[in-house]
Amino acid sequence: MTRPVRIANCSGFFGDRLSGAEEMVEGGPIDVLTGDWLAELTMLILSRIRTKRPGGGFASTFVTQMDQVMGRCLDRGIKVVSNAGGLDPAGCAEAVHEVADRLGLSPTIAYVDGDDLMPRLGDLAAAGAIRPFDDGVAEQIGDLDQALTANAYLGCWGIVDALDRGADIVITGRVTDAAVTCGPAAWHHGWRRDDWDALAGAVVAGHVIECSAQATGGNYSFFTEVPGMERLGFPWAEIAADGSCVIGKHDDTGGQVSVGTVTSQLLYEIGGPRYLGPDVTARFDTIALEQVEPDRVRISGTIGEPPPPTLKVATNELGGYRNSVAIALTGLDIEAKAEVVEAAFWRACPFGPDDFVSVDTRLIRTDHDDPTSNEAATAQLRITVKDPDERKVGRAFSNAFIETALASIPGLYGLGGGPSAASPYGVYRPATVPADLVPAYVHVSGETHQIDSSAPSTGSDQAEPDADHAADAALPAPFHPVGDTVRVPLGSIVGARSGDKGGNANVGVFTRSDAAYGWLTGYLTVERLRELLPETADLHIDRYDLPNIRSINFMVRGLLQEGVAASTRIDAQAKSLGEWLRARYVDVPAELLT
Repeated sequence: MTRPVRIANCSGFFGDRLSGAEEMVEGGPIDVLTGDWLAELTMLILSRIRTKRPGGGFASTFVTQMDQVMGRCLDRGIKVVSNAGGLDPAGCAEAVHEVADRLGLSPTIAYVDGDDLMPRLGDLAAAGAIRPFDDGVAEQIGDLDQALTANAYLGCWGIVDALDRGADIVITGRVTDAAVTCGPAAWHHGWRRDDWDALAGAVVAGHVIECSAQATGGNYSFFTEVPGMERLGFPWAEIAADGSCVIGKHDDTGGQVSVGTVTSQLLYEIGGPRYLGPDVTARFDTIALEQVEPDRVRISGTIGEPPPPTLKVATNELGGYRNSVAIALTGLDIEAKAEVVEAAFWRACPFGPDDFVSVDTRLIRTDHDDPTSNEAATAQLRITVKDPDERKVGRAFSNAFIETALASIPGLYGLGGGPSAASPYGVYRPATVPADLVPAYVHVSGETHQIDSSAPSTGSDQAEPDADHAADAALPAPFHPVGDTVRVPLGSIVGARSGDKGGNANVGVFTRSDAAYGWLTGYLTVERLRELLPETADLHIDRYDLPNIRSINFMVRGLLQEGVAASTRIDAQAKSLGEWLRARYVDVPAELLT
Protein backbone atom coordinates (compact mmCIF):
# COMPACT_ATOMS: atom_id res chain seq x y z
CA MET A 1 0.00 0.00 0.00
CA THR A 2 1.55 3.30 -1.09
CA ARG A 3 1.45 6.34 1.15
CA PRO A 4 -0.99 9.15 0.29
CA VAL A 5 0.26 11.70 -2.23
CA ARG A 6 -0.24 15.40 -1.50
CA ILE A 7 -1.17 17.31 -4.66
CA ALA A 8 -1.33 21.11 -4.40
CA ASN A 9 -3.08 23.64 -6.62
CA CYS A 10 -1.55 27.03 -7.43
CA SER A 11 -3.90 28.38 -10.13
CA GLY A 12 -7.59 28.26 -10.97
CA PHE A 13 -7.53 30.29 -14.20
CA PHE A 14 -5.24 32.21 -16.57
CA GLY A 15 -4.65 35.33 -14.47
CA ASP A 16 -4.81 33.82 -10.98
CA ARG A 17 -2.45 34.97 -8.22
CA LEU A 18 1.08 34.94 -9.60
CA SER A 19 2.59 34.11 -6.21
CA GLY A 20 0.45 30.97 -5.87
CA ALA A 21 3.17 28.53 -6.93
CA GLU A 22 5.72 29.98 -4.53
CA GLU A 23 3.19 29.99 -1.69
CA MET A 24 2.39 26.31 -2.18
CA VAL A 25 6.02 25.22 -2.53
CA GLU A 26 7.23 27.23 0.48
CA GLY A 27 4.15 27.03 2.70
CA GLY A 28 4.29 23.33 3.60
CA PRO A 29 5.12 19.84 2.35
CA ILE A 30 3.72 18.82 -1.04
CA ASP A 31 4.56 16.08 -3.54
CA VAL A 32 3.05 17.57 -6.69
CA LEU A 33 2.35 21.14 -7.77
CA THR A 34 -0.55 21.53 -10.21
CA GLY A 35 -2.60 24.32 -11.66
CA ASP A 36 -5.48 24.91 -14.01
CA TRP A 37 -5.06 27.68 -16.57
CA LEU A 38 -7.71 26.75 -19.12
CA ALA A 39 -11.41 27.42 -19.53
CA GLU A 40 -13.66 27.38 -22.56
CA LEU A 41 -13.21 31.14 -22.86
CA THR A 42 -9.43 30.88 -22.33
CA MET A 43 -8.97 28.84 -25.50
CA LEU A 44 -10.61 31.63 -27.49
CA ILE A 45 -8.45 34.24 -25.74
CA LEU A 46 -5.30 32.26 -26.49
CA SER A 47 -6.28 31.97 -30.15
CA ARG A 48 -6.57 35.76 -30.37
CA ILE A 49 -3.24 36.23 -28.59
CA ARG A 50 -1.59 33.78 -30.98
CA THR A 51 -3.00 35.68 -33.96
CA LYS A 52 -1.44 38.92 -32.75
CA ARG A 53 1.78 37.36 -31.44
CA PRO A 54 2.99 34.08 -32.95
CA GLY A 55 4.08 31.71 -30.20
CA GLY A 56 1.61 33.20 -27.72
CA GLY A 57 -0.81 30.30 -27.54
CA PHE A 58 0.05 29.25 -23.98
CA ALA A 59 -0.28 30.69 -20.47
CA SER A 60 2.82 32.84 -20.05
CA THR A 61 2.20 33.29 -16.31
CA PHE A 62 3.03 29.62 -15.75
CA VAL A 63 6.47 30.20 -17.26
CA THR A 64 6.97 33.07 -14.82
CA GLN A 65 5.99 30.82 -11.92
CA MET A 66 8.47 28.17 -13.04
CA ASP A 67 11.15 30.83 -12.93
CA GLN A 68 10.16 31.38 -9.29
CA VAL A 69 10.03 27.78 -8.03
CA MET A 70 11.73 25.39 -10.46
CA GLY A 71 14.94 25.04 -8.46
CA ARG A 72 13.18 24.33 -5.19
CA CYS A 73 10.83 21.83 -6.83
CA LEU A 74 13.79 19.89 -8.22
CA ASP A 75 15.63 20.01 -4.90
CA ARG A 76 12.62 18.63 -3.04
CA GLY A 77 11.45 16.12 -5.64
CA ILE A 78 8.20 18.01 -6.26
CA LYS A 79 6.64 17.10 -9.60
CA VAL A 80 4.89 19.85 -11.61
CA VAL A 81 1.83 19.12 -13.77
CA SER A 82 0.07 21.93 -15.62
CA ASN A 83 -2.37 22.43 -18.49
CA ALA A 84 -0.80 25.83 -19.22
CA GLY A 85 0.25 24.59 -22.66
CA GLY A 86 -3.13 25.70 -23.98
CA LEU A 87 -2.99 25.78 -27.77
CA ASP A 88 0.80 25.35 -27.88
CA PRO A 89 2.15 22.82 -25.36
CA ALA A 90 5.39 22.48 -27.33
CA GLY A 91 5.94 26.24 -27.24
CA CYS A 92 5.24 26.34 -23.52
CA ALA A 93 7.69 23.49 -22.91
CA GLU A 94 10.35 25.31 -24.92
CA ALA A 95 9.79 28.48 -22.89
CA VAL A 96 10.21 26.50 -19.66
CA HIS A 97 13.39 24.92 -21.11
CA GLU A 98 14.74 28.42 -21.69
CA VAL A 99 14.04 29.32 -18.06
CA ALA A 100 15.81 26.16 -16.89
CA ASP A 101 18.85 26.92 -19.05
CA ARG A 102 19.06 30.44 -17.68
CA LEU A 103 18.85 29.12 -14.12
CA GLY A 104 21.45 26.44 -14.78
CA LEU A 105 18.96 23.63 -14.13
CA SER A 106 18.34 20.39 -16.03
CA PRO A 107 14.79 19.17 -15.41
CA THR A 108 13.18 16.52 -17.58
CA ILE A 109 10.33 18.39 -19.26
CA ALA A 110 7.55 16.54 -21.04
CA TYR A 111 4.58 17.85 -22.94
CA VAL A 112 1.35 16.12 -23.90
CA ASP A 113 -0.65 17.02 -26.97
CA GLY A 114 -3.07 15.44 -29.44
CA ASP A 115 -6.07 17.37 -28.17
CA ASP A 116 -5.94 20.00 -30.93
CA LEU A 117 -8.30 18.78 -33.65
CA MET A 118 -8.00 21.80 -35.97
CA PRO A 119 -5.62 20.09 -38.45
CA ARG A 120 -8.01 17.10 -38.64
CA LEU A 121 -11.35 18.83 -38.19
CA GLY A 122 -12.44 18.72 -41.82
CA ASP A 123 -11.65 15.02 -42.17
CA LEU A 124 -13.31 14.13 -38.87
CA ALA A 125 -16.42 16.08 -39.79
CA ALA A 126 -16.57 14.51 -43.25
CA ALA A 127 -16.39 11.06 -41.65
CA GLY A 128 -19.27 11.94 -39.31
CA ALA A 129 -17.02 11.63 -36.25
CA ILE A 130 -17.86 15.09 -34.87
CA ARG A 131 -21.30 14.86 -33.32
CA PRO A 132 -23.49 17.29 -31.35
CA PHE A 133 -22.92 17.24 -27.61
CA ASP A 134 -26.23 15.91 -26.29
CA ASP A 135 -26.64 17.17 -22.75
CA GLY A 136 -30.39 16.91 -22.48
CA VAL A 137 -31.09 19.50 -25.16
CA ALA A 138 -29.90 19.08 -28.74
CA GLU A 139 -26.95 21.33 -29.51
CA GLN A 140 -25.89 22.44 -32.96
CA ILE A 141 -22.28 21.96 -34.00
CA GLY A 142 -22.27 25.06 -36.16
CA ASP A 143 -20.12 25.74 -39.20
CA LEU A 144 -16.86 23.93 -38.50
CA ASP A 145 -15.23 25.78 -41.39
CA GLN A 146 -15.46 28.89 -39.19
CA ALA A 147 -13.90 27.26 -36.13
CA LEU A 148 -11.04 29.13 -34.48
CA THR A 149 -10.26 26.36 -32.00
CA ALA A 150 -11.32 22.74 -31.60
CA ASN A 151 -9.88 20.78 -28.70
CA ALA A 152 -10.81 17.40 -27.29
CA TYR A 153 -10.72 16.97 -23.53
CA LEU A 154 -8.02 14.37 -22.92
CA GLY A 155 -7.69 12.40 -19.71
CA CYS A 156 -4.90 11.61 -17.29
CA TRP A 157 -3.01 8.74 -18.91
CA GLY A 158 -0.68 10.86 -21.00
CA ILE A 159 0.37 12.56 -17.77
CA VAL A 160 0.88 9.16 -16.11
CA ASP A 161 3.08 8.01 -18.98
CA ALA A 162 5.18 11.19 -18.85
CA LEU A 163 5.76 10.75 -15.12
CA ASP A 164 6.57 7.08 -15.63
CA ARG A 165 9.30 8.17 -18.03
CA GLY A 166 10.91 10.39 -15.43
CA ALA A 167 9.41 13.79 -16.22
CA ASP A 168 9.88 16.46 -13.55
CA ILE A 169 7.55 18.92 -15.30
CA VAL A 170 4.57 17.86 -17.43
CA ILE A 171 2.83 20.44 -19.62
CA THR A 172 -0.42 19.59 -21.37
CA GLY A 173 -2.89 21.16 -23.72
CA ARG A 174 -6.63 20.72 -23.20
CA VAL A 175 -7.09 18.00 -20.63
CA THR A 176 -9.97 17.90 -18.17
CA ASP A 177 -9.55 20.15 -15.15
CA ALA A 178 -9.33 17.13 -12.86
CA ALA A 179 -6.76 15.29 -15.01
CA VAL A 180 -3.83 17.29 -13.64
CA THR A 181 -4.70 15.87 -10.20
CA CYS A 182 -5.87 12.42 -11.27
CA GLY A 183 -2.74 11.82 -13.35
CA PRO A 184 -0.18 12.23 -10.54
CA ALA A 185 -2.39 10.19 -8.19
CA ALA A 186 -2.71 7.31 -10.68
CA TRP A 187 1.06 7.42 -11.31
CA HIS A 188 1.97 7.51 -7.63
CA HIS A 189 -0.33 4.65 -6.64
CA GLY A 190 0.15 2.57 -9.78
CA TRP A 191 -3.56 2.39 -10.59
CA ARG A 192 -4.85 0.41 -13.54
CA ARG A 193 -7.04 2.05 -16.13
CA ASP A 194 -10.08 0.16 -14.80
CA ASP A 195 -9.60 1.05 -11.12
CA TRP A 196 -12.86 2.94 -11.41
CA ASP A 197 -13.49 3.78 -7.75
CA ALA A 198 -9.95 5.02 -7.12
CA LEU A 199 -9.95 7.08 -10.31
CA ALA A 200 -13.36 8.53 -9.45
CA GLY A 201 -12.10 9.57 -6.03
CA ALA A 202 -9.14 11.33 -7.60
CA VAL A 203 -11.39 13.08 -10.11
CA VAL A 204 -13.53 14.37 -7.24
CA ALA A 205 -10.40 15.57 -5.45
CA GLY A 206 -9.26 17.31 -8.61
CA HIS A 207 -12.64 18.93 -9.08
CA VAL A 208 -12.50 20.33 -5.55
CA ILE A 209 -9.01 21.86 -5.77
CA GLU A 210 -8.88 22.91 -9.44
CA CYS A 211 -10.39 26.36 -8.81
CA SER A 212 -7.71 27.41 -6.33
CA ALA A 213 -9.18 29.32 -3.37
CA GLN A 214 -12.79 28.41 -4.17
CA ALA A 215 -12.16 25.36 -1.95
CA THR A 216 -10.81 27.46 0.93
CA GLY A 217 -13.52 30.10 1.22
CA GLY A 218 -13.50 31.90 -2.12
CA ASN A 219 -16.93 32.46 -3.71
CA TYR A 220 -18.46 30.92 -0.58
CA SER A 221 -21.95 31.94 0.53
CA PHE A 222 -21.04 31.98 4.23
CA PHE A 223 -17.87 34.01 3.71
CA THR A 224 -18.45 36.01 6.91
CA GLU A 225 -17.48 32.86 8.84
CA VAL A 226 -14.18 32.50 6.97
CA PRO A 227 -11.05 33.99 8.58
CA GLY A 228 -8.42 35.69 6.47
CA MET A 229 -10.64 36.49 3.49
CA GLU A 230 -8.25 39.25 2.46
CA ARG A 231 -5.66 36.62 1.42
CA LEU A 232 -6.98 33.09 1.07
CA GLY A 233 -4.59 30.17 0.94
CA PHE A 234 -4.77 27.68 -1.91
CA PRO A 235 -5.82 24.03 -1.34
CA TRP A 236 -4.19 20.64 -1.57
CA ALA A 237 -5.60 17.13 -1.77
CA GLU A 238 -3.89 14.23 -0.01
CA ILE A 239 -5.05 11.24 -2.04
CA ALA A 240 -4.87 7.70 -0.64
CA ALA A 241 -4.40 4.45 -2.55
CA ASP A 242 -8.16 3.77 -2.59
CA GLY A 243 -8.95 7.21 -4.08
CA SER A 244 -10.27 8.72 -0.87
CA CYS A 245 -8.65 12.01 0.05
CA VAL A 246 -8.28 14.73 2.62
CA ILE A 247 -8.70 18.30 1.39
CA GLY A 248 -6.61 20.82 3.29
CA LYS A 249 -4.50 23.95 3.07
CA HIS A 250 -1.16 25.04 4.44
CA ASP A 251 -1.14 26.13 8.07
CA ASP A 252 -1.13 29.84 8.85
CA THR A 253 -2.81 30.78 5.57
CA GLY A 254 -6.11 32.58 5.19
CA GLY A 255 -9.35 30.78 4.58
CA GLN A 256 -11.13 27.70 5.77
CA VAL A 257 -11.52 24.11 4.59
CA SER A 258 -14.86 22.86 5.86
CA VAL A 259 -17.64 20.54 4.80
CA GLY A 260 -19.39 23.71 3.63
CA THR A 261 -16.57 25.04 1.45
CA VAL A 262 -15.98 21.59 -0.04
CA THR A 263 -19.70 21.02 -0.68
CA SER A 264 -19.92 24.39 -2.36
CA GLN A 265 -17.05 23.59 -4.70
CA LEU A 266 -18.41 20.13 -5.46
CA LEU A 267 -21.47 21.89 -6.89
CA TYR A 268 -19.44 24.17 -9.15
CA GLU A 269 -20.23 23.78 -12.85
CA ILE A 270 -21.69 20.28 -12.67
CA GLY A 271 -24.74 18.66 -14.20
CA GLY A 272 -26.32 15.42 -13.04
CA PRO A 273 -25.08 12.93 -10.44
CA ARG A 274 -22.89 11.24 -13.02
CA TYR A 275 -19.81 13.40 -13.63
CA LEU A 276 -18.59 12.24 -17.04
CA GLY A 277 -14.92 12.29 -17.93
CA PRO A 278 -12.52 10.63 -20.36
CA ASP A 279 -11.03 8.33 -17.68
CA VAL A 280 -13.98 7.49 -15.45
CA THR A 281 -17.55 8.46 -14.60
CA ALA A 282 -17.57 9.70 -11.01
CA ARG A 283 -20.79 9.22 -9.06
CA PHE A 284 -21.34 12.47 -7.16
CA ASP A 285 -24.38 10.87 -5.50
CA THR A 286 -22.05 8.53 -3.55
CA ILE A 287 -19.63 11.09 -2.09
CA ALA A 288 -19.34 11.21 1.71
CA LEU A 289 -17.81 14.20 3.53
CA GLU A 290 -16.37 14.34 7.04
CA GLN A 291 -14.66 17.14 8.97
CA VAL A 292 -11.76 15.22 10.49
CA GLU A 293 -10.04 18.24 12.08
CA PRO A 294 -9.88 22.00 11.50
CA ASP A 295 -9.16 22.77 7.83
CA ARG A 296 -9.19 19.06 6.96
CA VAL A 297 -12.16 17.43 5.18
CA ARG A 298 -12.15 13.78 4.20
CA ILE A 299 -13.88 12.74 0.97
CA SER A 300 -14.64 9.04 0.64
CA GLY A 301 -17.07 6.51 -0.79
CA THR A 302 -17.03 7.77 -4.38
CA ILE A 303 -18.18 5.12 -6.82
CA GLY A 304 -16.62 5.06 -10.27
CA GLU A 305 -17.99 3.64 -13.50
CA PRO A 306 -16.54 3.36 -17.02
CA PRO A 307 -16.50 6.58 -19.01
CA PRO A 308 -18.51 7.17 -22.17
CA PRO A 309 -16.89 6.05 -25.45
CA THR A 310 -16.57 9.64 -26.63
CA LEU A 311 -14.52 12.67 -25.65
CA LYS A 312 -16.00 16.11 -25.27
CA VAL A 313 -14.79 18.63 -27.85
CA ALA A 314 -14.80 22.39 -27.24
CA THR A 315 -15.02 24.44 -30.41
CA ASN A 316 -14.96 28.22 -30.68
CA GLU A 317 -15.88 30.18 -33.75
CA LEU A 318 -16.14 33.86 -34.56
CA GLY A 319 -19.77 34.70 -33.99
CA GLY A 320 -19.61 38.22 -35.37
CA TYR A 321 -19.38 41.64 -33.75
CA ARG A 322 -21.09 43.27 -30.81
CA ASN A 323 -21.52 46.71 -29.31
CA SER A 324 -23.38 48.23 -26.39
CA VAL A 325 -24.58 51.60 -25.21
CA ALA A 326 -25.33 52.22 -21.55
CA ILE A 327 -27.50 55.23 -20.77
CA ALA A 328 -28.08 56.65 -17.30
CA LEU A 329 -31.68 57.39 -16.30
CA THR A 330 -31.90 59.54 -13.21
CA GLY A 331 -34.58 60.32 -10.63
CA LEU A 332 -38.31 60.02 -11.21
CA ASP A 333 -40.33 58.35 -14.00
CA ILE A 334 -37.61 55.82 -14.84
CA GLU A 335 -39.76 53.54 -16.98
CA ALA A 336 -41.23 56.45 -18.94
CA LYS A 337 -37.75 57.86 -19.49
CA ALA A 338 -36.54 54.48 -20.73
CA GLU A 339 -39.34 54.33 -23.30
CA VAL A 340 -38.49 57.79 -24.65
CA VAL A 341 -34.74 57.14 -24.78
CA GLU A 342 -35.16 53.79 -26.52
CA ALA A 343 -37.53 55.22 -29.14
CA ALA A 344 -35.25 58.22 -29.78
CA PHE A 345 -32.19 55.99 -30.03
CA TRP A 346 -33.67 53.78 -32.75
CA ARG A 347 -35.04 56.83 -34.57
CA ALA A 348 -31.47 58.21 -34.75
CA CYS A 349 -29.77 54.92 -35.60
CA PRO A 350 -29.36 54.28 -39.35
CA PHE A 351 -30.31 50.65 -38.76
CA GLY A 352 -33.45 49.41 -37.05
CA PRO A 353 -33.70 46.61 -34.46
CA ASP A 354 -34.77 44.16 -37.16
CA ASP A 355 -31.55 44.82 -39.09
CA PHE A 356 -29.40 43.12 -36.44
CA VAL A 357 -29.07 39.41 -35.76
CA SER A 358 -29.61 40.09 -32.06
CA VAL A 359 -30.79 43.02 -29.96
CA ASP A 360 -30.84 42.79 -26.19
CA THR A 361 -32.41 45.67 -24.26
CA ARG A 362 -32.31 45.74 -20.46
CA LEU A 363 -33.61 48.30 -18.00
CA ILE A 364 -31.45 47.80 -14.92
CA ARG A 365 -33.14 49.29 -11.86
CA THR A 366 -30.28 50.29 -9.61
CA ASP A 367 -32.15 53.41 -8.50
CA HIS A 368 -33.53 53.86 -4.97
CA ASP A 369 -36.53 55.67 -3.54
CA ASP A 370 -35.65 58.96 -1.87
CA PRO A 371 -32.01 58.62 -2.98
CA THR A 372 -29.31 60.09 -0.78
CA SER A 373 -26.68 60.19 -3.54
CA ASN A 374 -26.62 60.86 -7.25
CA GLU A 375 -25.64 57.25 -7.90
CA ALA A 376 -28.54 55.98 -5.81
CA ALA A 377 -30.90 57.96 -8.05
CA THR A 378 -29.63 56.31 -11.22
CA ALA A 379 -30.93 53.40 -13.27
CA GLN A 380 -29.39 52.14 -16.50
CA LEU A 381 -30.74 51.36 -19.94
CA ARG A 382 -28.39 49.02 -21.79
CA ILE A 383 -28.82 48.15 -25.47
CA THR A 384 -26.56 45.47 -26.94
CA VAL A 385 -26.51 44.41 -30.58
CA LYS A 386 -24.76 41.55 -32.39
CA ASP A 387 -24.29 41.08 -36.12
CA PRO A 388 -21.79 39.61 -38.61
CA ASP A 389 -21.45 43.05 -40.24
CA GLU A 390 -18.87 45.05 -38.27
CA ARG A 391 -19.93 48.25 -40.02
CA LYS A 392 -23.48 48.11 -38.69
CA VAL A 393 -22.42 47.31 -35.15
CA GLY A 394 -19.67 49.94 -34.94
CA ARG A 395 -19.81 53.71 -34.66
CA ALA A 396 -22.97 53.89 -36.73
CA PHE A 397 -24.71 52.19 -33.83
CA SER A 398 -23.09 53.90 -30.87
CA ASN A 399 -23.25 57.39 -32.42
CA ALA A 400 -27.03 57.24 -32.28
CA PHE A 401 -26.97 57.94 -28.56
CA ILE A 402 -24.68 60.95 -29.00
CA GLU A 403 -27.06 62.52 -31.51
CA THR A 404 -29.93 62.47 -29.03
CA ALA A 405 -28.00 63.63 -25.95
CA LEU A 406 -29.38 67.20 -25.94
CA ALA A 407 -32.80 66.36 -27.33
CA SER A 408 -34.09 63.80 -24.87
CA ILE A 409 -35.07 63.31 -21.25
CA PRO A 410 -33.76 65.30 -18.28
CA GLY A 411 -30.83 63.91 -16.31
CA LEU A 412 -29.55 61.76 -19.16
CA TYR A 413 -25.87 60.92 -19.57
CA GLY A 414 -23.79 58.10 -20.97
CA LEU A 415 -22.01 55.42 -18.95
CA GLY A 416 -18.62 54.25 -20.14
CA GLY A 417 -17.37 57.17 -22.22
CA GLY A 418 -18.05 58.14 -25.81
CA PRO A 419 -18.99 56.13 -28.88
CA SER A 420 -17.46 52.67 -28.96
CA ALA A 421 -16.26 50.53 -31.83
CA ALA A 422 -17.53 47.04 -32.54
CA SER A 423 -15.71 44.17 -30.88
CA PRO A 424 -15.56 40.57 -32.08
CA TYR A 425 -17.13 37.84 -29.99
CA GLY A 426 -16.79 34.08 -30.04
CA VAL A 427 -19.41 31.36 -29.96
CA TYR A 428 -18.73 28.23 -27.95
CA ARG A 429 -20.08 24.99 -29.40
CA PRO A 430 -19.60 21.66 -27.63
CA ALA A 431 -19.35 18.42 -29.57
CA THR A 432 -18.12 14.86 -29.15
CA VAL A 433 -15.62 12.65 -30.95
CA PRO A 434 -14.94 8.92 -30.52
CA ALA A 435 -12.17 8.47 -27.96
CA ASP A 436 -10.32 5.92 -30.06
CA LEU A 437 -9.76 8.57 -32.76
CA VAL A 438 -7.94 10.98 -30.43
CA PRO A 439 -4.85 9.46 -28.82
CA ALA A 440 -2.58 11.54 -26.63
CA TYR A 441 1.06 12.04 -27.58
CA VAL A 442 3.74 12.27 -24.91
CA HIS A 443 6.94 14.06 -25.91
CA VAL A 444 9.84 13.50 -23.52
CA SER A 445 13.63 13.21 -23.86
CA GLY A 446 13.45 13.59 -27.64
CA GLU A 447 10.95 10.76 -28.11
CA THR A 448 7.21 10.66 -28.81
CA HIS A 449 4.90 8.02 -27.38
CA GLN A 450 1.26 7.45 -28.35
CA ILE A 451 -1.23 6.81 -25.54
CA ASP A 452 -4.66 5.36 -26.27
CA SER A 453 -7.56 7.52 -25.05
CA SER A 454 -10.07 4.66 -25.00
CA ALA A 455 -11.02 3.14 -21.66
CA PRO A 456 -10.79 -0.65 -21.15
CA SER A 457 -14.59 -0.79 -21.30
CA THR A 458 -17.21 1.83 -21.94
CA GLY A 459 -20.43 2.82 -20.28
CA SER A 460 -23.43 4.82 -21.35
CA ASP A 461 -23.66 8.53 -20.79
CA GLN A 462 -27.43 8.24 -20.61
CA ALA A 463 -27.79 5.82 -17.71
CA GLU A 464 -29.49 6.74 -14.47
CA PRO A 465 -27.86 6.29 -11.06
CA ASP A 466 -28.53 2.97 -9.34
CA ALA A 467 -30.16 3.24 -5.95
CA ASP A 468 -28.05 0.43 -4.51
CA HIS A 469 -24.89 2.45 -5.18
CA ALA A 470 -25.95 5.32 -2.92
CA ALA A 471 -23.66 6.41 -0.11
CA ASP A 472 -23.81 4.22 2.98
CA ALA A 473 -24.46 7.20 5.26
CA ALA A 474 -28.05 7.80 6.32
CA LEU A 475 -29.73 10.28 4.00
CA PRO A 476 -31.72 13.28 5.26
CA ALA A 477 -35.38 12.53 5.90
CA PRO A 478 -38.27 14.71 4.68
CA PHE A 479 -39.01 17.62 7.01
CA HIS A 480 -42.56 18.42 8.04
CA PRO A 481 -42.66 21.86 9.68
CA VAL A 482 -44.83 22.57 12.69
CA GLY A 483 -45.75 26.13 13.55
CA ASP A 484 -45.24 29.50 11.93
CA THR A 485 -43.14 30.55 8.98
CA VAL A 486 -40.97 33.64 8.73
CA ARG A 487 -40.36 35.60 5.53
CA VAL A 488 -36.58 35.84 5.17
CA PRO A 489 -33.98 35.58 2.40
CA LEU A 490 -33.54 31.99 1.23
CA GLY A 491 -29.86 32.44 1.97
CA SER A 492 -30.65 32.52 5.67
CA ILE A 493 -30.55 28.72 5.62
CA VAL A 494 -28.94 27.72 2.30
CA GLY A 495 -25.70 28.31 0.48
CA ALA A 496 -25.27 28.28 -3.28
CA ARG A 497 -22.63 28.02 -5.97
CA SER A 498 -23.26 28.75 -9.64
CA GLY A 499 -21.31 28.89 -12.87
CA ASP A 500 -21.28 28.40 -16.62
CA LYS A 501 -21.55 25.18 -18.61
CA GLY A 502 -21.20 26.44 -22.17
CA GLY A 503 -24.43 28.25 -22.97
CA ASN A 504 -26.08 26.77 -19.88
CA ALA A 505 -25.74 27.76 -16.24
CA ASN A 506 -25.84 25.63 -13.14
CA VAL A 507 -26.87 26.71 -9.68
CA GLY A 508 -26.21 24.30 -6.85
CA VAL A 509 -27.96 24.85 -3.54
CA PHE A 510 -26.88 23.21 -0.27
CA THR A 511 -27.90 23.22 3.37
CA ARG A 512 -25.96 22.60 6.55
CA SER A 513 -28.54 20.55 8.41
CA ASP A 514 -30.66 17.52 7.61
CA ALA A 515 -33.83 19.34 8.64
CA ALA A 516 -33.16 22.26 6.30
CA TYR A 517 -32.44 19.88 3.44
CA GLY A 518 -35.60 17.91 4.17
CA TRP A 519 -37.59 21.14 3.80
CA LEU A 520 -35.66 22.37 0.78
CA THR A 521 -36.25 19.23 -1.28
CA GLY A 522 -39.98 19.75 -1.13
CA TYR A 523 -39.93 23.53 -1.42
CA LEU A 524 -37.41 24.35 -4.14
CA THR A 525 -39.03 22.77 -7.17
CA VAL A 526 -38.21 23.72 -10.75
CA GLU A 527 -41.40 25.79 -10.84
CA ARG A 528 -40.41 27.60 -7.66
CA LEU A 529 -36.95 28.33 -9.07
CA ARG A 530 -38.56 29.93 -12.10
CA GLU A 531 -40.66 32.13 -9.82
CA LEU A 532 -37.66 33.20 -7.77
CA LEU A 533 -35.45 33.79 -10.83
CA PRO A 534 -37.83 35.25 -13.43
CA GLU A 535 -35.09 35.42 -16.08
CA THR A 536 -35.26 31.61 -16.22
CA ALA A 537 -39.04 31.45 -16.66
CA ASP A 538 -39.00 30.46 -20.34
CA LEU A 539 -35.96 28.18 -20.18
CA HIS A 540 -35.66 24.43 -19.76
CA ILE A 541 -34.43 23.54 -16.27
CA ASP A 542 -33.26 20.16 -14.98
CA ARG A 543 -33.12 19.36 -11.28
CA TYR A 544 -30.72 16.81 -9.75
CA ASP A 545 -30.82 15.81 -6.09
CA LEU A 546 -27.63 14.96 -4.19
CA PRO A 547 -28.92 14.05 -0.71
CA ASN A 548 -25.58 12.60 0.39
CA ILE A 549 -24.17 16.15 0.45
CA ARG A 550 -27.53 17.85 1.25
CA SER A 551 -27.61 19.54 -2.14
CA ILE A 552 -29.79 20.17 -5.16
CA ASN A 553 -28.30 21.14 -8.51
CA PHE A 554 -30.26 22.92 -11.22
CA MET A 555 -29.13 23.18 -14.83
CA VAL A 556 -30.64 26.18 -16.62
CA ARG A 557 -30.44 25.59 -20.36
CA GLY A 558 -29.61 28.50 -22.66
CA LEU A 559 -29.32 31.22 -20.01
CA LEU A 560 -25.90 32.23 -21.35
CA GLN A 561 -26.96 32.08 -25.00
CA GLU A 562 -24.04 30.87 -27.16
CA GLY A 563 -21.57 30.74 -24.28
CA VAL A 564 -19.58 33.11 -22.10
CA ALA A 565 -17.93 35.06 -24.93
CA ALA A 566 -21.27 35.73 -26.64
CA SER A 567 -23.57 36.24 -23.66
CA THR A 568 -25.17 39.67 -23.30
CA ARG A 569 -25.85 39.19 -19.59
CA ILE A 570 -23.93 41.49 -17.25
CA ASP A 571 -22.75 38.34 -15.47
CA ALA A 572 -21.82 36.32 -18.53
CA GLN A 573 -20.45 33.40 -16.47
CA ALA A 574 -23.43 33.08 -14.08
CA LYS A 575 -21.10 33.47 -11.09
CA SER A 576 -23.71 35.49 -9.21
CA LEU A 577 -26.80 33.44 -10.07
CA GLY A 578 -26.68 31.52 -6.80
CA GLU A 579 -26.32 34.66 -4.70
CA TRP A 580 -29.28 36.24 -6.49
CA LEU A 581 -31.33 33.17 -5.56
CA ARG A 582 -30.19 33.41 -1.91
CA ALA A 583 -31.30 37.05 -1.79
CA ARG A 584 -34.92 36.23 -2.67
CA TYR A 585 -37.38 36.35 0.24
CA VAL A 586 -39.33 33.17 0.95
CA ASP A 587 -41.46 31.76 3.77
CA VAL A 588 -39.19 29.55 5.90
CA PRO A 589 -40.37 27.45 8.86
CA ALA A 590 -39.43 29.40 11.97
CA GLU A 591 -37.97 26.32 13.65
CA LEU A 592 -35.31 26.05 10.94
CA LEU A 593 -34.00 29.50 11.78
CA THR A 594 -33.04 28.52 15.30
